[in-house]
Amino acid sequence: MKFKRLLPKSISLVLVSMLLCVSCNNDDSITTTQNQGPDPTTFSENFGNDISRNFLGTIVDTNNNPIENVMISIGSSTAMTDSNGVFIINNATVNKRFGYIKAEKAGYIHASRAVVPSSGTNKVRIMMLPETSAGTTTSGTQETISLPNGSKVALEGDYIKPDGTNYDGSVNIIMHHLDPADENMQDQMPGMLYAANAQNEERMLQTFGMLAVELRGDNGEDLNLAEGSTAEITVPLDASLVATAPSSIPLWYFDEANGYWIEDGEATLVGNAYVGTVSHFSFWNCDIPAEYADFCVTVSDSEGNLLANTQVSLTSENYGTSSGYTNENGQTCGLIPSGETLEINIYNYNLCGQSPIYSDTIGPFVVDSSIGVTVADNPDIISETVTGIFNDCDGNPVTEGYVQLSYGNQYFTDVVSDGDFEINLIRCDANSTFTIQAFDYVNIQETDSLNYTFTTPLTNLGTIQSCNTIEEFITYQVDDFPVVAYNFNVQGGLDGNYLYISYYSDLQDYWFNFNINGFNGPNTYTNGYLDFFDESYGTSLENLFIGTSNVTSFGDVGEYIDINFSGVINDFNSDDELPISGTIHVLRDF
Repeated sequence: MKFKRLLPKSISLVLVSMLLCVSCNNDDSITTTQNQGPDPTTFSENFGNDISRNFLGTIVDTNNNPIENVMISIGSSTAMTDSNGVFIINNATVNKRFGYIKAEKAGYIHASRAVVPSSGTNKVRIMMLPETSAGTTTSGTQETISLPNGSKVALEGDYIKPDGTNYDGSVNIIMHHLDPADENMQDQMPGMLYAANAQNEERMLQTFGMLAVELRGDNGEDLNLAEGSTAEITVPLDASLVATAPSSIPLWYFDEANGYWIEDGEATLVGNAYVGTVSHFSFWNCDIPAEYADFCVTVSDSEGNLLANTQVSLTSENYGTSSGYTNENGQTCGLIPSGETLEINIYNYNLCGQSPIYSDTIGPFVVDSSIGVTVADNPDIISETVTGIFNDCDGNPVTEGYVQLSYGNQYFTDVVSDGDFEINLIRCDANSTFTIQAFDYVNIQETDSLNYTFTTPLTNLGTIQSCNTIEEFITYQVDDFPVVAYNFNVQGGLDGNYLYISYYSDLQDYWFNFNINGFNGPNTYTNGYLDFFDESYGTSLENLFIGTSNVTSFGDVGEYIDINFSGVINDFNSDDELPISGTIHVLRDF
């Protein structure tokens, strides 16, 4: 039997606990017990002790465009997203088994994500839903508001303000249906599919669909149903779920304050939709509960290198498929159904095909568990590490920033720690080029998008600098000497088949000359020549450069020349060979 595999996202995520109901046992009904009221204090004892964890996240809209200036909160820690929709929160206080991230911005309904925190950087992606009106009504009037897909809410007409007083006036209804067959649902839904049942017991959920309803007054204030008032909601089923849908199913609402779902009532299958009665508004969810276990997977290659940014999917015959991406420690964590045999698949990226690079059958697991997976040598994939130094406009190491690497149609975002960054990934043999851009999150500065070629297995980018006023630069480092950066008096171009890059100081007492004879466009060259002088070394270094020069971009006059080089060069005075690496990003002058 074939189960749906979630497509890769643009940034890496921890394993989400959303399990698509592609196939499940068909009970005629699911027995529910009326919830006598949640007990958050007792339930939170399941979360474990306080711990400190780091988070890197991306917030996007339903068109996958980044959203700027979103307020992010994790406990008492807060941050705002930048122009890329990215936020960084380090040393946030969360629980060992539960972390809750909230996202708020005017024009969007409240969004969130809950995770099982892992060591290293916890990567989060949230797709915010717009505060789009589905219809309007007035207090005292019975009204049914519908979406084109059949989602409905039938209102009695009695509403209250946030302070509990009665509301009179117009009511704007905001409504969204979340379909489990939609691959974006895992990014759109709040929290994760983790719940307290009517007995205040932990459960994971298998969703058949969600309905988000928010009410707004004349002045934009949040409204809710008055005490004693109810509403009837209709949640349509995707055609792929109808055959397995039980005749009745528990209803669950999302507790925005605490970050998990709470059982409250039930819905009945009427035709191809679930219909239920609710007494207040939030996200409502039609789900089958299941016992679960916390589960972590660590992925490495045959040489023991941890593999970041790899997609891990787990498939259960009864609960469908969940997926996530490994972090810089090669790890992804989430919830799995207890007692289920699982199929694990690890995938490369779309650019390299759809076949898994690792498959196995694991489980069942009835307690919290962790496993390690080793991906065997495969001629179709290549393990890469990209490293570099990221400095701010004054040449100081960036203490809080990130880099985005683009490979094919995938984007990988990783943090910068004290100026250093390292990105690990696996790629296919079909494409050896990538672009990278670095962002100083604190000073709101960034680099240009820089083009590179992998120098397998390690690509050292040298030093790159974020300064929005800098249009071009040359950076290089010899051995353990300080990094040298030039961002003015830089020239570059082509004279016949002779590629030439140069820098001279105003007094011409420092210089840098790099050239390639026989240049014939972007390619990898081994005949680069380099001479330079800088006070950092107190001597001139010149000779035939021994190493590789990857020319990844060569535009017309006024466009960029991008080169990264690494190898060795001779000390003019001693003939010692010294390692050197550098990056050239200059505008073509001739």
